[in-house]
Amino acid sequence: MVRVVVNVPAEVATELMQLGAAVDAVIPAKRADNLLVGSWNLRAFSGLSPTWAATSATKPQRDWRAVASIAQILAHFDVVAVQEVRRNVSALRFLMTMLGAHWRVLTSDVTEGNKGNGERLTFLYDTTRVQPSGLVGEIVLPAAVRVRTALQFARSPYAASFTRDGVEFILTTVHIVWASASERIPEIRAFAEWMRAWADRKNDWNTNLLVLGDFNIDRYGNPLYDAFIETGLFPPPELNKLPRTIFDDETAPHFYDQIAWFTTNTNPVQSLLRGMTYTGRGGSFNFPLHVYPGLERETLSWRISDHYPLWVEFALAS
Repeated sequence: MVRVVVNVPAEVATELMQLGAAVDAVIPAKRADNLLVGSWNLRAFSGLSPTWAATSATKPQRDWRAVASIAQILAHFDVVAVQEVRRNVSALRFLMTMLGAHWRVLTSDVTEGNKGNGERLTFLYDTTRVQPSGLVGEIVLPAAVRVRTALQFARSPYAASFTRDGVEFILTTVHIVWASASERIPEIRAFAEWMRAWADRKNDWNTNLLVLGDFNIDRYGNPLYDAFIETGLFPPPELNKLPRTIFDDETAPHFYDQIAWFTTNTNPVQSLLRGMTYTGRGGSFNFPLHVYPGLERETLSWRISDHYPLWVEFALAS
């Protein structure tokens, strides 16, 4: 079992142990030949109340117990992309303490402007499992594209390369603007086209490109989803029908959060991944079943999140 070592009250420590066991039952164990990649939109991950037991009057609602619970889940991944980290990094710094000294963070600067919403895009990684391999940067559309589309990303996508046992991979995370579908589609399409061009360039730093984050896609098979996959991105089918938020129901499914990678333009299509193979294991984790029993979901969304974490597992070439 993965355990986050923290100095917490006994009752919270017991809850964390039970939470860890629940995650163990869903997410594969870390092994010598696998790689576990996650993505989680942590709602307005910003300020933190210095208490283990927030009340309805506490501001902000996110307390130490909430961040310790988040850490217990994230500790099961090798590397995870986090969306909605804000300018105030109090909760982020406490999260790193909860995860332990072997965890590190890479984060973008805050995106300014109303559409940027004061957000950063962030990667957390377990240094006993992966290491940065040198590439990091934000994606900004060139002038020619801006003139043609009158578009710039509301929040600049953030890319970083990592390596595990000699296999390099590049994660690019994004949080597509929340707006009408007609406004979201151009951002999704521009991002997918940019990433495809990157994947196809010769002699570039582009080994094993993966995209992950909150794409604000309404549902599988609609124009937003089609814009996401039309350049050859492959979102594993195990993720297709999973609810994305704790407020979803069968009559109003969402597919906001995605993890995907590119395929060839051949028939049959083949993955462009090299040295790593998707195992067919991917999913989410239904954390509301295991934290803050009895707390209504709107409040829970501000303490932990309104989104479920997503994850996929890869096998590494021996």
